[in-house]
Amino acid sequence: MTLAKMADPMAIAPVAILMMESERSMLVLSLSWVLAITYRYCYWRWLWVGCRRRRRVGVRATCFIEDNDIGSISKNALRGLRSLTHLSLASNNLETLPRFLFRGLETLTHVDLRGNPIQCDCRVLWLLQWMPTVNASVGTGACAGPTALAHMQLRHLDPKTFKCRAIELSWFQTVGEAALGVESFSYQGEPHIILAQPFAGRCLILTWDYSLQRFRPEEELSAPSVVSCKPLVLGPSLFVLAARLWGGSQLWARPGPGLRLAPTQALAPRRLLRPNDAELLWLDGQPCFVVADASKAGSTTLLCRDGPGFYPHQSLHAWHRDTDAEALELDGRPHLLLASASQRPVLFHWLGGRFERRTDIPEAEDVYATRHFQAGGDVFLCLTRYIGDSMVMRWDGSMFRLLQRLPSRGAHVFQPLLIARDQLAILGSDFAFSQVLRLEPDKGLLEPLQELGPPALVAPRAFAHITVAGRRFLFAACFKGPTQIYQHHELDLSA
Repeated sequence: MTLAKMADPMAIAPVAILMMESERSMLVLSLSWVLAITYRYCYWRWLWVGCRRRRRVGVRATCFIEDNDIGSISKNALRGLRSLTHLSLASNNLETLPRFLFRGLETLTHVDLRGNPIQCDCRVLWLLQWMPTVNASVGTGACAGPTALAHMQLRHLDPKTFKCRAIELSWFQTVGEAALGVESFSYQGEPHIILAQPFAGRCLILTWDYSLQRFRPEEELSAPSVVSCKPLVLGPSLFVLAARLWGGSQLWARPGPGLRLAPTQALAPRRLLRPNDAELLWLDGQPCFVVADASKAGSTTLLCRDGPGFYPHQSLHAWHRDTDAEALELDGRPHLLLASASQRPVLFHWLGGRFERRTDIPEAEDVYATRHFQAGGDVFLCLTRYIGDSMVMRWDGSMFRLLQRLPSRGAHVFQPLLIARDQLAILGSDFAFSQVLRLEPDKGLLEPLQELGPPALVAPRAFAHITVAGRRFLFAACFKGPTQIYQHHELDLSA
């Protein structure tokens, strides 16, 4: 049944539309405009609608919509009621109220919401945040649900305990070639991405196309069998270290904007025989690269800038077939963590112009790679294991201690990333969906957030994120499939 334009003979205009749904035996109230300034009194009782004309200037409006079994109300129902002082929606069937229902009602002094089965979930958060900001008496009653909050008074709820913000990573774009590594960097104020593509034999630099709203290739460097492309920006100059399995690692340089990158130096050809990873670090104010070498005859090498090029400064961890290097700062000093196929990860600290062994990490056998992140003043470490459980550890001032184990069969990458306000970690797998986890500050643990895909990642090896044009993107470099790009979205569950 629908009733429209029903009004008391004293009323001067139609004021409401009331619709009854017989299946639910309830009323749905949808008001486009109600109670203009010419009304003094408004009252709904089932299907009776009455409004009386205001007789004196300055009299405030009062509106009661009680005992009507109303199940929902439009967010625009009270629009324009600038003189409303008393509003009662008591004893209806309202489980929630739309956000901005009370927008523009500056004269409200009394609101009665009691007797409604209010669900105290994210939909009620706006109401909890609104109540302390108004000079009005608000009768809210008790929560009807969820079970954990049932019968608790709304006014006793703390808005800070509500977790009403969610994030989602959705597919955005595919870059056709397989890749082993991905890095983000900023050059001349513009964000860029560089991919190490061994099968294509190149380091591929991508930039954002503002016209097409997509990522496009900007420049590529010839680098057969490349495993890592590590960028370094020094003022107007751009350097790229291309670590290659065969043919020698190289340094490429661009002296300034508008010029192309060109090879300028062969890097430690007698020491770097089978590089597996490269990292950038700063030591005593100078940029250095460390290249982890996985061959028995080679050695992990620290290359520091000297004049126009980068030259060996120190050989580290010879004969141990290192698979990964991670630069980090502990106790205010530079440290270096090397993962190896032959022993537990070893931690070095910078002392007297050299890296000296400090300790190893107990209970961490067969670790392929390590990555660190900081949160709440603590340093955490993500340890990737192909067989067995990957691990999360926390620095206690003298040692990394086990904090959490995560099943990770077939994992080559466990990458922490700080995207917007969220500390994420992505656990890639060759045999299952890659898992996105988020650090829960209250627990200090990583909790599952979502799986990446579709499309599913095929043998992921590295992740990186970039912010461009106010949008945030995640790049996933895959060894047996194309690189996938996902966009990061923030969702407000209280809306």
